Amino acid sequence: MDIFDKIAKHMGPLGQHQKWSHGYFSFPKLEGEIAPHMQFKGKDHLVWSLNNYLGLANHPEVRKADAEAAAQFGMAYPMGARMMSGNTKYHEQLEQLLAAFVGKPDAFLLNYGYQGMVSIIDALVDRNDVIVYDAESHACILDGLRLHIGKRFVYKHNDMESAQKQLERATKLVEGTGGGILLITEGVFGMSGAQGKLKKLIAMKSKFNFRILVDDAHGFGTMGKTGAGTHEEQDCIDGVDVYFGTFAKSMAGIGAFVASSEEITNFLRYNMRSQTFAKALPMPMVMGLLKRLELLKSNPALKDRLWEIATALQNGLRERGLDIGITNSVVTPVFLKGELSDATAITFDLRENYGIFCSIVIYPVIPKGLIMLRLIPTAMHSMEDVQQTLHAFGEVSAKLKAGYYEENLFQPA
Repeated sequence: MDIFDKIAKHMGPLGQHQKWSHGYFSFPKLEGEIAPHMQFKGKDHLVWSLNNYLGLANHPEVRKADAEAAAQFGMAYPMGARMMSGNTKYHEQLEQLLAAFVGKPDAFLLNYGYQGMVSIIDALVDRNDVIVYDAESHACILDGLRLHIGKRFVYKHNDMESAQKQLERATKLVEGTGGGILLITEGVFGMSGAQGKLKKLIAMKSKFNFRILVDDAHGFGTMGKTGAGTHEEQDCIDGVDVYFGTFAKSMAGIGAFVASSEEITNFLRYNMRSQTFAKALPMPMVMGLLKRLELLKSNPALKDRLWEIATALQNGLRERGLDIGITNSVVTPVFLKGELSDATAITFDLRENYGIFCSIVIYPVIPKGLIMLRLIPTAMHSMEDVQQTLHAFGEVSAKLKAGYYEENLFQPA
Protein backbone atom coordinates (compact mmCIF):
# COMPACT_ATOMS: atom_id res chain seq x y z
CA MET A 1 0.00 0.00 0.00
CA ASP A 2 1.15 3.54 -0.73
CA ILE A 3 1.71 5.22 2.62
CA PHE A 4 -0.25 8.28 1.46
CA ASP A 5 -3.24 6.06 0.55
CA LYS A 6 -3.19 4.67 4.08
CA ILE A 7 -3.17 8.18 5.54
CA ALA A 8 -6.08 9.27 3.34
CA LYS A 9 -8.19 6.41 4.70
CA HIS A 10 -7.20 6.92 8.34
CA MET A 11 -6.87 10.61 9.21
CA GLY A 12 -6.83 9.92 12.95
CA PRO A 13 -9.46 10.31 15.70
CA LEU A 14 -9.48 14.09 15.46
CA GLY A 15 -8.32 14.51 11.87
CA GLN A 16 -11.28 12.52 10.56
CA HIS A 17 -13.49 15.51 11.38
CA GLN A 18 -11.24 18.17 9.86
CA LYS A 19 -13.26 18.77 6.69
CA TRP A 20 -16.12 20.34 8.63
CA SER A 21 -14.45 21.31 11.92
CA HIS A 22 -11.39 23.17 10.61
CA GLY A 23 -11.47 26.88 11.30
CA TYR A 24 -14.32 26.69 13.79
CA PHE A 25 -13.95 23.83 16.27
CA SER A 26 -10.35 23.10 15.38
CA PHE A 27 -7.70 25.66 14.39
CA PRO A 28 -10.00 28.65 15.12
CA LYS A 29 -8.62 32.16 14.66
CA LEU A 30 -8.93 34.53 17.60
CA GLU A 31 -8.08 38.09 16.65
CA GLY A 32 -7.25 41.27 18.51
CA GLU A 33 -5.15 42.01 21.59
CA ILE A 34 -4.61 38.99 23.85
CA ALA A 35 -7.31 39.62 26.43
CA PRO A 36 -10.52 38.19 27.92
CA HIS A 37 -12.44 39.80 25.06
CA MET A 38 -11.33 39.06 21.48
CA GLN A 39 -12.86 38.63 18.05
CA PHE A 40 -13.87 35.32 16.48
CA LYS A 41 -15.45 35.20 13.03
CA GLY A 42 -15.85 38.97 13.15
CA LYS A 43 -17.79 38.99 16.44
CA ASP A 44 -16.75 39.95 19.97
CA HIS A 45 -16.34 36.97 22.29
CA LEU A 46 -15.61 36.47 25.96
CA VAL A 47 -12.61 34.12 25.82
CA TRP A 48 -11.81 31.39 28.36
CA SER A 49 -9.26 29.48 26.31
CA LEU A 50 -5.95 31.30 26.73
CA ASN A 51 -3.37 30.09 29.25
CA ASN A 52 -2.47 33.69 30.02
CA TYR A 53 -3.02 33.03 33.73
CA LEU A 54 -1.44 36.17 35.17
CA GLY A 55 -2.29 38.44 32.25
CA LEU A 56 1.35 39.06 31.38
CA ALA A 57 0.88 38.67 27.61
CA ASN A 58 -0.01 42.33 27.18
CA HIS A 59 1.42 43.79 30.35
CA PRO A 60 2.96 47.15 29.34
CA GLU A 61 6.32 46.36 30.97
CA VAL A 62 6.46 43.01 29.18
CA ARG A 63 5.59 44.54 25.81
CA LYS A 64 8.25 47.21 26.37
CA ALA A 65 10.92 44.63 27.30
CA ASP A 66 10.04 42.48 24.27
CA ALA A 67 10.18 45.45 21.88
CA GLU A 68 13.41 46.88 23.26
CA ALA A 69 15.14 43.50 23.11
CA ALA A 70 13.97 42.94 19.53
CA ALA A 71 15.30 46.37 18.54
CA GLN A 72 18.63 45.82 20.30
CA PHE A 73 19.35 42.21 19.38
CA GLY A 74 17.03 41.26 16.50
CA MET A 75 15.35 37.87 16.34
CA ALA A 76 18.42 35.91 15.20
CA TYR A 77 20.80 36.51 18.10
CA PRO A 78 22.27 34.30 19.44
CA MET A 79 23.00 32.09 16.45
CA GLY A 80 23.49 28.38 16.98
CA ALA A 81 22.83 25.88 19.73
CA ARG A 82 23.75 26.83 23.29
CA MET A 83 26.56 24.25 23.46
CA MET A 84 28.23 25.52 20.30
CA SER A 85 27.77 29.26 19.82
CA GLY A 86 24.37 30.25 21.19
CA ASN A 87 25.06 30.85 24.87
CA THR A 88 24.80 34.28 26.55
CA LYS A 89 25.01 35.69 30.05
CA TYR A 90 21.31 36.48 29.85
CA HIS A 91 20.39 32.85 29.24
CA GLU A 92 22.47 31.89 32.25
CA GLN A 93 21.00 34.69 34.36
CA LEU A 94 17.47 33.50 33.62
CA GLU A 95 18.46 29.95 34.56
CA GLN A 96 19.89 31.07 37.89
CA LEU A 97 16.82 33.13 38.76
CA LEU A 98 14.44 30.31 37.84
CA ALA A 99 16.38 27.77 39.88
CA ALA A 100 16.32 29.98 42.95
CA PHE A 101 12.62 30.72 42.54
CA VAL A 102 11.54 27.05 42.38
CA GLY A 103 13.94 26.00 45.13
CA LYS A 104 16.53 24.05 43.16
CA PRO A 105 20.31 24.50 42.84
CA ASP A 106 20.35 24.77 39.05
CA ALA A 107 18.12 25.08 35.99
CA PHE A 108 18.46 24.63 32.22
CA LEU A 109 16.47 26.55 29.60
CA LEU A 110 14.56 24.55 27.00
CA ASN A 111 13.36 25.78 23.61
CA TYR A 112 9.88 24.28 23.92
CA GLY A 113 7.83 22.70 26.67
CA TYR A 114 6.47 19.70 24.79
CA GLN A 115 9.76 18.86 23.13
CA GLY A 116 11.58 19.53 26.38
CA MET A 117 9.64 17.00 28.44
CA VAL A 118 10.05 14.34 25.75
CA SER A 119 13.79 14.93 25.75
CA ILE A 120 14.14 15.00 29.56
CA ILE A 121 12.64 11.52 29.80
CA ASP A 122 14.79 10.26 26.95
CA ALA A 123 17.95 11.56 28.63
CA LEU A 124 17.23 10.39 32.18
CA VAL A 125 16.52 6.70 31.55
CA ASP A 126 18.08 3.80 29.66
CA ARG A 127 16.95 0.28 28.74
CA ASN A 128 17.59 -1.04 32.27
CA ASP A 129 15.47 1.61 33.99
CA VAL A 130 11.73 1.43 34.70
CA ILE A 131 9.28 4.34 34.47
CA VAL A 132 6.17 4.52 36.66
CA TYR A 133 3.67 7.18 35.60
CA ASP A 134 0.16 8.54 36.18
CA ALA A 135 -2.55 7.35 33.79
CA GLU A 136 -3.64 10.91 32.95
CA SER A 137 -0.18 12.19 32.10
CA HIS A 138 0.05 14.84 29.38
CA ALA A 139 0.78 13.83 25.80
CA CYS A 140 4.35 15.15 26.05
CA ILE A 141 5.02 12.63 28.82
CA LEU A 142 3.43 9.82 26.83
CA ASP A 143 5.56 10.67 23.80
CA GLY A 144 8.64 10.65 26.02
CA LEU A 145 7.63 7.18 27.20
CA ARG A 146 7.47 6.01 23.60
CA LEU A 147 11.18 6.71 23.26
CA HIS A 148 11.95 4.57 26.31
CA ILE A 149 12.99 1.07 25.25
CA GLY A 150 12.81 -0.27 28.80
CA LYS A 151 9.75 -1.18 30.85
CA ARG A 152 7.08 1.24 32.01
CA PHE A 153 4.16 0.78 34.38
CA VAL A 154 1.11 3.03 34.64
CA TYR A 155 -0.87 3.64 37.82
CA LYS A 156 -4.48 4.79 38.10
CA HIS A 157 -4.84 8.55 38.16
CA ASN A 158 -3.81 9.96 41.55
CA ASP A 159 -4.41 6.52 43.12
CA MET A 160 -1.72 5.94 45.73
CA GLU A 161 -2.56 2.28 46.22
CA SER A 162 -2.15 1.70 42.50
CA ALA A 163 1.09 3.73 42.47
CA GLN A 164 2.49 1.59 45.27
CA LYS A 165 1.65 -1.62 43.39
CA GLN A 166 3.43 -0.36 40.28
CA LEU A 167 6.45 0.70 42.35
CA GLU A 168 6.52 -2.83 43.81
CA ARG A 169 6.51 -4.29 40.28
CA ALA A 170 9.21 -1.87 39.16
CA THR A 171 11.37 -2.63 42.20
CA LYS A 172 11.29 -6.37 41.49
CA LEU A 173 12.18 -5.76 37.86
CA VAL A 174 15.17 -3.47 38.48
CA GLU A 175 16.59 -5.99 40.92
CA GLY A 176 17.28 -8.07 37.83
CA THR A 177 18.25 -5.33 35.39
CA GLY A 178 20.39 -3.28 37.76
CA GLY A 179 18.51 -0.16 36.68
CA GLY A 180 16.63 2.54 38.55
CA ILE A 181 13.06 3.81 38.80
CA LEU A 182 11.74 7.16 37.58
CA LEU A 183 8.24 8.17 38.67
CA ILE A 184 6.53 10.84 36.56
CA THR A 185 3.48 12.86 37.49
CA GLU A 186 2.08 16.36 37.02
CA GLY A 187 1.81 19.16 39.53
CA VAL A 188 -1.55 20.23 38.08
CA PHE A 189 -3.24 18.04 35.51
CA GLY A 190 -4.22 20.36 32.68
CA MET A 191 -7.53 18.73 31.81
CA SER A 192 -9.06 17.81 35.17
CA GLY A 193 -7.39 20.59 37.15
CA ALA A 194 -6.54 18.11 39.91
CA GLN A 195 -3.23 18.52 41.70
CA GLY A 196 -0.90 15.55 41.57
CA LYS A 197 -0.45 13.99 45.00
CA LEU A 198 3.19 14.95 45.19
CA LYS A 199 3.61 14.78 48.94
CA LYS A 200 2.09 11.31 49.19
CA LEU A 201 4.19 10.02 46.30
CA ILE A 202 7.34 11.46 47.83
CA ALA A 203 6.49 9.75 51.14
CA MET A 204 6.78 6.42 49.31
CA LYS A 205 10.51 7.01 48.99
CA SER A 206 10.77 5.59 52.51
CA LYS A 207 9.69 2.21 51.07
CA PHE A 208 11.02 2.34 47.51
CA ASN A 209 14.14 3.62 45.79
CA PHE A 210 12.98 5.96 43.02
CA ARG A 211 13.31 9.52 41.72
CA ILE A 212 10.37 11.76 40.88
CA LEU A 213 9.96 14.05 37.85
CA VAL A 214 7.14 16.59 38.05
CA ASP A 215 5.65 18.37 35.05
CA ASP A 216 4.26 21.55 36.60
CA ALA A 217 3.26 23.43 33.45
CA HIS A 218 -0.04 24.60 34.96
CA GLY A 219 1.25 24.95 38.52
CA PHE A 220 4.24 27.21 37.91
CA GLY A 221 3.09 30.77 38.61
CA THR A 222 -0.36 29.76 39.88
CA MET A 223 0.30 27.49 42.86
CA GLY A 224 2.10 28.06 46.15
CA LYS A 225 2.47 31.08 48.39
CA THR A 226 4.93 32.79 46.04
CA GLY A 227 3.73 31.13 42.82
CA ALA A 228 6.79 28.86 42.70
CA GLY A 229 4.63 25.85 41.92
CA THR A 230 2.65 22.90 43.19
CA HIS A 231 5.62 21.54 45.13
CA GLU A 232 5.58 24.79 47.11
CA GLU A 233 1.80 24.55 47.53
CA GLN A 234 2.18 21.06 49.03
CA ASP A 235 5.32 21.92 51.03
CA CYS A 236 7.50 19.29 49.40
CA ILE A 237 10.03 21.26 47.37
CA ASP A 238 13.01 19.15 48.43
CA GLY A 239 11.25 15.88 47.65
CA VAL A 240 10.83 16.69 43.95
CA ASP A 241 14.01 15.50 42.24
CA VAL A 242 13.43 17.02 38.80
CA TYR A 243 11.08 19.97 38.32
CA PHE A 244 9.78 21.03 34.91
CA GLY A 245 8.01 24.31 34.18
CA THR A 246 6.89 25.96 30.99
CA PHE A 247 6.82 29.58 29.88
CA ALA A 248 3.70 29.07 27.76
CA LYS A 249 1.24 29.45 30.64
CA SER A 250 1.82 31.92 33.50
CA MET A 251 4.80 33.51 31.75
CA ALA A 252 2.91 34.07 28.48
CA GLY A 253 5.92 33.19 26.36
CA ILE A 254 7.65 30.32 24.59
CA GLY A 255 10.04 27.76 26.01
CA ALA A 256 10.47 25.93 29.29
CA PHE A 257 13.00 24.98 31.93
CA VAL A 258 14.07 21.98 33.98
CA ALA A 259 15.50 22.37 37.48
CA SER A 260 17.31 19.90 39.69
CA SER A 261 20.62 19.39 41.47
CA GLU A 262 23.72 20.80 39.78
CA GLU A 263 24.85 17.31 38.81
CA ILE A 264 21.56 16.26 37.23
CA THR A 265 21.01 19.62 35.55
CA ASN A 266 24.49 19.51 34.06
CA PHE A 267 23.84 15.97 32.87
CA LEU A 268 20.71 17.17 31.09
CA ARG A 269 22.55 20.23 29.77
CA TYR A 270 25.03 17.94 28.01
CA ASN A 271 22.75 15.05 27.07
CA MET A 272 19.37 16.41 25.97
CA ARG A 273 19.52 15.91 22.21
CA SER A 274 16.60 18.26 21.53
CA GLN A 275 18.67 21.11 23.00
CA THR A 276 22.15 20.07 21.85
CA PHE A 277 21.03 20.12 18.23
CA ALA A 278 18.61 23.06 18.34
CA LYS A 279 19.10 26.82 18.12
CA ALA A 280 19.04 28.71 21.41
CA LEU A 281 16.03 30.75 22.51
CA PRO A 282 16.24 34.14 20.71
CA MET A 283 17.28 37.10 22.81
CA PRO A 284 13.94 38.99 22.71
CA MET A 285 12.29 35.97 24.32
CA VAL A 286 15.00 35.63 26.96
CA MET A 287 14.95 39.32 27.88
CA GLY A 288 11.18 39.29 27.91
CA LEU A 289 11.16 36.23 30.16
CA LEU A 290 13.45 38.00 32.62
CA LYS A 291 10.86 40.78 32.86
CA ARG A 292 7.99 38.29 33.14
CA LEU A 293 9.71 36.45 35.99
CA GLU A 294 10.40 39.74 37.75
CA LEU A 295 6.72 40.67 37.58
CA LEU A 296 5.61 37.20 38.63
CA LYS A 297 7.75 37.43 41.76
CA SER A 298 7.16 41.10 42.63
CA ASN A 299 3.42 41.35 41.97
CA PRO A 300 1.58 38.69 44.03
CA ALA A 301 -1.65 40.60 43.44
CA LEU A 302 -1.79 39.04 39.96
CA LYS A 303 -1.97 35.52 41.37
CA ASP A 304 -4.40 36.63 44.06
CA ARG A 305 -6.68 38.12 41.40
CA LEU A 306 -6.44 34.95 39.31
CA TRP A 307 -7.60 32.87 42.25
CA GLU A 308 -10.38 35.34 43.06
CA ILE A 309 -11.77 34.92 39.54
CA ALA A 310 -11.26 31.15 39.51
CA THR A 311 -12.95 30.69 42.89
CA ALA A 312 -15.96 32.78 41.90
CA LEU A 313 -16.28 30.89 38.61
CA GLN A 314 -15.98 27.44 40.17
CA ASN A 315 -18.31 28.18 43.09
CA GLY A 316 -20.89 29.62 40.72
CA LEU A 317 -20.79 26.59 38.45
CA ARG A 318 -21.19 24.22 41.39
CA GLU A 319 -24.11 26.25 42.74
CA ARG A 320 -25.86 25.80 39.40
CA GLY A 321 -25.46 22.02 39.60
CA LEU A 322 -22.72 21.78 36.98
CA ASP A 323 -20.06 19.10 37.33
CA ILE A 324 -16.55 20.56 37.49
CA GLY A 325 -14.95 17.33 38.66
CA ILE A 326 -12.25 17.32 41.31
CA THR A 327 -10.30 20.39 40.31
CA ASN A 328 -8.29 22.00 43.11
CA SER A 329 -6.44 24.43 40.88
CA VAL A 330 -7.53 27.34 38.67
CA VAL A 331 -8.14 24.98 35.71
CA THR A 332 -11.93 24.73 35.44
CA PRO A 333 -13.46 21.84 33.50
CA VAL A 334 -17.20 21.50 33.00
CA PHE A 335 -18.34 17.94 32.33
CA LEU A 336 -21.57 17.23 30.45
CA LYS A 337 -23.05 13.96 29.23
CA GLY A 338 -23.39 13.77 25.48
CA GLU A 339 -21.94 12.75 22.16
CA LEU A 340 -20.00 14.61 19.48
CA SER A 341 -23.17 16.07 17.98
CA ASP A 342 -24.12 17.52 21.37
CA ALA A 343 -20.61 18.88 21.87
CA THR A 344 -20.59 20.72 18.56
CA ALA A 345 -24.10 22.07 19.10
CA ILE A 346 -23.29 23.32 22.61
CA THR A 347 -20.07 24.96 21.47
CA PHE A 348 -21.85 26.59 18.53
CA ASP A 349 -24.62 27.82 20.82
CA LEU A 350 -22.14 29.29 23.31
CA ARG A 351 -20.20 31.08 20.60
CA GLU A 352 -23.01 32.30 18.38
CA ASN A 353 -25.76 33.03 20.90
CA TYR A 354 -23.90 33.81 24.12
CA GLY A 355 -20.62 35.21 22.77
CA ILE A 356 -18.52 32.83 24.86
CA PHE A 357 -15.44 31.11 23.46
CA CYS A 358 -14.03 28.16 25.40
CA SER A 359 -12.22 24.97 24.46
CA ILE A 360 -14.15 21.82 23.69
CA VAL A 361 -12.64 18.44 24.62
CA ILE A 362 -14.05 15.15 23.37
CA TYR A 363 -13.03 11.52 22.90
CA PRO A 364 -10.24 10.28 22.69
CA VAL A 365 -8.95 12.87 25.19
CA ILE A 366 -11.80 12.03 27.57
CA PRO A 367 -14.07 8.91 27.65
CA LYS A 368 -16.89 8.44 25.14
CA GLY A 369 -20.22 9.81 26.25
CA LEU A 370 -18.67 12.82 27.96
CA ILE A 371 -18.12 16.38 26.81
CA MET A 372 -15.70 18.67 28.57
CA LEU A 373 -15.75 22.43 28.19
CA ARG A 374 -12.52 23.76 29.70
CA LEU A 375 -12.44 27.26 31.13
CA ILE A 376 -9.08 28.92 31.82
CA PRO A 377 -9.53 31.92 34.15
CA THR A 378 -6.99 34.73 34.16
CA ALA A 379 -6.15 37.70 36.33
CA MET A 380 -7.54 39.92 33.56
CA HIS A 381 -11.09 38.53 33.69
CA SER A 382 -13.72 40.53 35.56
CA MET A 383 -16.55 39.48 37.85
CA GLU A 384 -18.91 40.64 35.09
CA ASP A 385 -17.25 38.09 32.81
CA VAL A 386 -17.84 35.42 35.44
CA GLN A 387 -21.53 36.31 35.80
CA GLN A 388 -22.06 36.31 32.04
CA THR A 389 -20.50 32.86 31.82
CA LEU A 390 -22.47 31.42 34.74
CA HIS A 391 -25.72 32.61 33.14
CA ALA A 392 -24.79 31.05 29.80
CA PHE A 393 -23.66 27.73 31.23
CA GLY A 394 -26.78 27.47 33.36
CA GLU A 395 -28.98 27.89 30.29
CA VAL A 396 -26.90 25.57 28.12
CA SER A 397 -27.00 22.84 30.77
CA ALA A 398 -30.78 23.15 30.98
CA LYS A 399 -31.09 22.95 27.19
CA LEU A 400 -28.97 19.78 27.09
CA LYS A 401 -31.10 18.08 29.75
CA ALA A 402 -34.29 19.08 27.93
CA GLY A 403 -33.07 17.52 24.66
CA TYR A 404 -32.85 20.86 22.86
CA TYR A 405 -29.64 19.99 21.06
CA GLU A 406 -31.05 16.75 19.65
CA GLU A 407 -33.39 18.84 17.52
CA ASN A 408 -31.10 21.79 16.93
CA LEU A 409 -27.85 20.27 15.77
CA PHE A 410 -25.05 22.38 14.41
CA GLN A 411 -24.97 21.94 10.65
CA PRO A 412 -21.48 22.55 9.24
CA ALA A 413 -21.32 24.68 6.13
